[in-house]
Amino acid sequence: MRVGLFVTCLIDMMRPEIGFSVIKLIERAGFEVIVPPLQTCCGQPAYSGDRPLARDLAEKTLREFEQFDYVVVPSGSCGGMIRAHYGDLFRDDPQLMNRFARLQPRVFELTDFLVTIAKARMEPGAFEGMMTYHDSCSGLRELGVKTQPRELLAQAGVPVTEMTGCEHCCGFGGTFAVKYGDISTAIVDEKCANIRASGADTVVLGDLGCMLNIEGRLRRTGDTTTRVLHIAQVLAGDASCTAS
Repeated sequence: MRVGLFVTCLIDMMRPEIGFSVIKLIERAGFEVIVPPLQTCCGQPAYSGDRPLARDLAEKTLREFEQFDYVVVPSGSCGGMIRAHYGDLFRDDPQLMNRFARLQPRVFELTDFLVTIAKARMEPGAFEGMMTYHDSCSGLRELGVKTQPRELLAQAGVPVTEMTGCEHCCGFGGTFAVKYGDISTAIVDEKCANIRASGADTVVLGDLGCMLNIEGRLRRTGDTTTRVLHIAQVLAGDASCTAS
């Protein structure tokens, strides 16, 4: 079966190595991976203020991905945008709505796809140290991603030390971090404090927006050792997983 990989803007521009880790995981599970070369943004940034642009981007994404058996997104926020909000953008166009209705159940966040569809089994890796996990808001609340990453990490022999407030927001929220900088900083400071209090030397998550926000704040406050990794890097064995 063919999987269309929606890479996401942040991975494409900031951490392309994560995309290659994602491809490796899906191919190991026995699927052919196709990365449509003309894909761009899912429309999420525009959705909060420029609905016509968001709709155009949504229609473009639909056109580029409806051919695949499954669509996999290594980000809860982009995956949530496609699955939970495209219906709102297409509600006045029956033809687009019907096309989206056929695609919607085939769109999955990465770990949900690996557990629910691929029934993938992770091989024990070389991770050393203590790990804690941050549940990204969109993945958790819009897509129900909670147990899936932990199940995969357990298969890979990686124990998770749960932090206090693992389901609490990291403070990013896209434009929220720009419009309400003081509030965003207070939220991410609490997240960073919870990471430190867990005793873990690594925090793992499934959304690059959260990843960049948490890592950036850790570094700006003097923490140069706590690793911040996307779950695909850990599961694929592509991260530098030796304890600092």
